[in-house]
Amino acid sequence: MTKVLYITAHPHDDTQSYSMAVGKAFIDTYKEVNPDHEIINVDLYKVDVPQIDVDVFSGWGKLRSGTEFEQLSTEEKTKVGRLSEICEQFISADKYVFVTPLWNFSFPPVMKAYLDAVSVAGKTFRYTEKGPIGLLTDKKALHIQARGGVYSEGPAAAMEMGHRYLDIMMQFYGVPSFEGLFVEGHNAMPDKAQEIKENAIARAKDLAHTF
Repeated sequence: MTKVLYITAHPHDDTQSYSMAVGKAFIDTYKEVNPDHEIINVDLYKVDVPQIDVDVFSGWGKLRSGTEFEQLSTEEKTKVGRLSEICEQFISADKYVFVTPLWNFSFPPVMKAYLDAVSVAGKTFRYTEKGPIGLLTDKKALHIQARGGVYSEGPAAAMEMGHRYLDIMMQFYGVPSFEGLFVEGHNAMPDKAQEIKENAIARAKDLAHTF
């Protein structure tokens, strides 16, 4: 069965967020088109994504030196174990749908923490003499992003780092197909905000048929 991770990084729901509204339109339509696929919602504002901190580094170091997992401290076991769960869930999926706003030219910090959690050598990539090679070569991914301004062209395009960062990470993991669906300009052009939103929702529904 095809497994899809629907990964959202926004504190608001679809009634308040443009990215979440477009994301909902996409995933609802995708479910209708693919009723036999398994959809797993990963709300990064509600699930536990440990920061990579001193306990994590300590736990990883002990495991590499041969220490059994059960011999780690309570804090080390909790954090290292949870990070392992997140990574295993990620690599077990066939498709990824990331939904984020553009905040300060990037995405919310919970998304960075999540990408850190799944960037594990031997799991999503491996090191070789010629450099790292991605291991997720049979996956595909989509990024749905809302941008209050217009970042698809002009000088502002160089300032957008959220989608570009995800693109780099998908390449790093070896994901061969990565698309972007953007909702932009609704804050810059408030008189056209509803039209922009409706057009993006229509594009999301269309894309759901082919993703």
